[in-house]
Amino acid sequence: EKKQQGNDGQSGVIASPMQAVVTRINVAEGQDVAKGDLLVVLESTTYPGTTEELCKPILEKSGLKCGEDFYLAFSPERVDPGNLIYKTKNTPKVVGGCTPKCTEIAAAMYETVLEAPVYKVSSPAIAEMEKILENTYRNVNIGLINELAILCDRMGINIWEVIDAAKSKPYGFQAFYPGPGGHCIPLDPYYLSWKAREYGFHTSMIESSMMINDRMPEYCVDRAARILNTFKKSMNGAKILVLGVAYKQDIADFRESPAINVIKELQKRGADVSYYDPWVPSFRWKGMSMTGIPALTEEALREADLVMVTTAHTNVDCAFVQK
Repeated sequence: EKKQQGNDGQSGVIASPMQAVVTRINVAEGQDVAKGDLLVVLESTTYPGTTEELCKPILEKSGLKCGEDFYLAFSPERVDPGNLIYKTKNTPKVVGGCTPKCTEIAAAMYETVLEAPVYKVSSPAIAEMEKILENTYRNVNIGLINELAILCDRMGINIWEVIDAAKSKPYGFQAFYPGPGGHCIPLDPYYLSWKAREYGFHTSMIESSMMINDRMPEYCVDRAARILNTFKKSMNGAKILVLGVAYKQDIADFRESPAINVIKELQKRGADVSYYDPWVPSFRWKGMSMTGIPALTEEALREADLVMVTTAHTNVDCAFVQK
């Protein structure tokens, strides 16, 4: 079964995508359709072994054999919402099939529709692991920056200036920034941690970074409380305007957004919270619903005791906010 989030963030059980494919195979078999005319490709991020250990046996219950009667492969999606340069069509694709023929057929399919190279690997597990590596790489490095951000705050050092200075090095360094959010980066490493336990292995670095990232909303609210205290104001009863609830700049997706956790923590401490997001005028997520203010006005800014920028949308005038 597949768990799917509704528009209110609640999980509901829907029919398994694998069941739909099995039905398709059974129908094809019943209609005496030529064997070998069906290709199944999984793209959703998952733990290594899913395609061969979970999906393949389900599909072969139809009586057909993988690699002969139907073809099965894994090819992870690569989507970067808001990226103006790289879209699905021009992003390289990784493909790993259960058999060499599965790989070749899946790769041929993608080569006909994409304008980017198709990189073939030897198995679905390789393709599954490389996708986990992509997302875990980001998660771990963001965890490092988040921890340094907390340290720099205590030391009175501007972490943003530190990062800008470090990225002046033309080699050996890639800039990462405090975060993360979204439906991939904060979640996917857990798949690998769970699978690793089958092999008696503890992914300590990965899990440490996830713990650091998970507590960043609380840290941001702690900072907000300290700032209010310097102006002799209490968090309880303070009017706080949050700018941005999307998990990423210039998109309308708020799934797993840390900004929502910031709002929850502020409300838990008694703050009177409002928000403005030109991309997300309202949201419902995991039992919580909220409507933002319709416009970022001078009056709204003056009424706020504190303004928190949680998503740096380019169509929000930060100079106006500072003024």
